[in-house]
Order: sequence, then structure tokens, then C-alpha cells
Amino acid sequence: MNLYENSKEGFADSKPFLLSPNFEVIYSYADIDHVSGLVATHLAERGLVSGDRIFVQVEKSVNVVVLYLACLRSGIIYIPLNTQYLKNELEFFTADARPKIVITDKERKNTFEPFTKSSNILIIDEIISISEKIKSPEVKYEPNEFSGDAAAAMLYTSGTTGKPKGAIISHKNLIANAQALTHAWNWSQDDVLLHALPVFHVHGLFVGLNLPLVNGSSIIYLDKFSSQEVVKILPKSTVFMGVPTYYVRMLSESALTKDSCRKIRVFISGSAPLLEQTSLDFKKKTGHEIVERYGMTETGMNTSNPLQGLRKPGSVGLPIEGVQIRARNESGCISEEGEAGEIEVKGQNVFAGYWKREEYRSKDFTEDGFFRTGDLGRIDSEGYLFLIGRKKDLIISGGLNVFPKEVEVVIDSLTEVKESAVIGLPHPDFGEQVVAVIVLKETAGLDKSALINKMKNKIASFKIPKEVFFLDELPRNAMGKVQKNILRERFS
Repeated sequence: MNLYENSKEGFADSKPFLLSPNFEVIYSYADIDHVSGLVATHLAERGLVSGDRIFVQVEKSVNVVVLYLACLRSGIIYIPLNTQYLKNELEFFTADARPKIVITDKERKNTFEPFTKSSNILIIDEIISISEKIKSPEVKYEPNEFSGDAAAAMLYTSGTTGKPKGAIISHKNLIANAQALTHAWNWSQDDVLLHALPVFHVHGLFVGLNLPLVNGSSIIYLDKFSSQEVVKILPKSTVFMGVPTYYVRMLSESALTKDSCRKIRVFISGSAPLLEQTSLDFKKKTGHEIVERYGMTETGMNTSNPLQGLRKPGSVGLPIEGVQIRARNESGCISEEGEAGEIEVKGQNVFAGYWKREEYRSKDFTEDGFFRTGDLGRIDSEGYLFLIGRKKDLIISGGLNVFPKEVEVVIDSLTEVKESAVIGLPHPDFGEQVVAVIVLKETAGLDKSALINKMKNKIASFKIPKEVFFLDELPRNAMGKVQKNILRERFS
């Protein structure tokens, strides 16, 4: 069964699915069922069948949700593209995936035309308007039959090293993850999600849309994040999901109070590490402790701090239902409790592999079916996961391992520091040197020698940065992750 059909059981047709920021009903569940069915019919009439691939690069809108659901229903593989991707990147993706149709907006159409000769280029607004005209309300969409193992979507990884890879996500993966998160976060029909995330990414697309869908709950749908707008709407919501940057910006709003959050059941953060200070400041101002979780493109969500029970500072929590995690040390053995290693994940949520990379499966997966995430972390005696960085970001200085996260935590604890990023750069003697890139708080005075002196009694000497740079802000991608590849290029 596909995700959409699996979701239809149990929700009332008249119940609101998408609500505007003014709390007006954009689509009820009956409406979205009808309109997405019309779009699925329209795509079929254009010759698309189950297994065909479509590219979608458009700004966030309600029409994107309609299109996504139409693809889920018809077995078309939905490939969302970051709206920041430019010509060279789009040309690579097109040559790699060979989509049958590219769906974009009028402003981007000219960008695609030179290298999409074998693909039709459609404008999303026109698809919706044409679809609504070609069929009467009485006509019901008849879905094609396909298995849960069929691909539902393909998302390209960031490609910070080498070329991006397309992670193929099945309907089974989406259903398993939505069901596990329903249990982990006690999701119900009564929840109202305030959706301010992009929808070209796992966080906003799969978690933000699929969870309400499978539970028959409502979404207040914002086309983009605005801290002022979000804080204004919080009293009408029960759940909010954001990246750490969102929470930092919300803290600057005077209207964010305990009273404005009185109906919120849970605040959830992911896609990038949440600074401990941000979490503490947010709890002090709102009375809510943000629930941090851990996921990735290839697996959806893997762990979450519990709603009830201990939430450990710096931890992304415990494995969610149906997910197994473990760490593997440098020697290739399963790590002991608290020992650092590469995190491996197994479960129904984990993808089957990358597009056109079948021959590399043994590198991506262990013999017993665990996915090698490339993330480094430690698992404590109670099963809580603590992430310490990406394997590719590991610094080996003078033959000794330095985990960037460990150094960043020390730097971020200094009163003058707003945030930091630690990277490794070439060094003639040590092979690599530890380098800190720091954003200071306003009016703070801190130079390289003062920083090093403050760190001497807090961390081993080989982990102390040999070089320090100061910036007004760290480069981040659309989901708030610090782009360390840009920092390495800039300062190397």
C-alpha cells in the first residue's frame, strides 16, 4: 500500500487539512483528495506512469502539497530540488536522473530549457488550474496498484564531497517512519502543526506533511518562515517543528512568552545541532524544553529525545520504534558504551540504496544490513545518542583524532562566543591543524591568544585550535546546517 492510501483510513472528509495563517480552510481532507486526484489524472494523461521521475523546483506553496500527494497516489517518483540550486547543479541532476517532466515556475523555466530536451517543462500553477478544469467533481481518481517497496521519492544528498547522490525513498520507508514518530511524539487527530519549513527536504516534506496526513490532523501552512508570524500563530497550534536558526530568531521576539505557547504540546528541532544555550534560553522564556531528534535524508528520523522522561543535554535521544542504532570504532568493531564511532542504522525507515549505485552497496551497508551513516557519535549506557560530527569532518592532527563537536562545545561555552565551527586545514608538520571559526556576541572582545588561554584548562592541548578566524556569521544551507566545506575553501 502507498503512503497516501494508508493515510486515508480514519480521518473525517470535512476536517481541515491545510489552513492559512489566518486560520481559514484552504483544503479540507475531501478537497485535497479530490484535487490531488485530478492532478494525478492529468499527469497520467500526459503519459506518466508508476516509476517515472519528475523534478520539482518551485517556491513553497499549497500547490506543492497537491503535487506531492498526486505523485504518492500514482507511483510517480517525486524529486524535490532545493530552490537555491543553480544551472550547473540542475544540469548534473537532470543528466543523472533523466526526469520525464520538470515542474517549475515561470522564472526558472529558462534555466532548465538548454539541458532538458528530452523532458517536458511544466509550470506548477498551470498544472493545478488545468487539472481542476478537465474533470468534473463526480469523477474519482482510480490509483494504480504498486507495492510498498516502490519508490515514492528521490532526494539528492548535499554532495559536500564528490557528486551528490540520489537517495531512493520507498512508500514502506515513509509509512514506517510516520508510524514510529506518531508513537514517539504522541501525535493525534487533535494536533495542529504550524508548518514553516521548506518542502524540498526530509524535515518539511516527509515529517511535516506525512505525520499530519497519516493521523488526520491539520496544518497551518506558511509559505516561508517569519519569526514574527510564527510567534503570532503559536496560540492556535499544538506542534511546531523548526531548525535551530528558527528558535534563535524566535527568542528575539518579545511576543514569545509562556502565555503565547500555552497550547503548544511539543517544540521539535532537527536538521542541525541545537546549541545548549539556545535550548536553555528557550525553556526560560517559554517554559518548554525543545525536543531534539536525529535524522537524515537516507533514513528519515532515527532517534528522538522522549516527550516524557529524561532529555539529556547534548543528546539527540533514543532510537524510535523499529530503529536499531550502533557505533563502530576505528578498528572495525562495535563500539563499547561511550566509545566514539561511526553510527550505523537499521530499520524499515532506512532506504534501499542510492540511484544508479548498486555496485557500491557493500560500501553503504554492512553485511548484516546496517546503513553506514557517515555520522560520528557515542551511545551511552542508557542508549542515548550523542553526535560528535561527520566522519569526513574528523580532524587527524599529529596522528591524533580530534572530533570538531567536542572542541565546539568548549568554545561555545565561553561567555564571549555566540557560536563556532571547527574545521581541519592542512599543516606541514601535523598533517592537519585544528582551526576555529568564531562568531562573537555583540560588543564581545576576544582575540586568538585570549581564546587559546581560556581553553588551556578545558581541553587537551592537541585539540586547542592552532588558528582562529572571526566572522559576522557562519555560512549555512537552507536547513540551517553550517557549511564547513565553504569554510575550508575560504581559509585553506
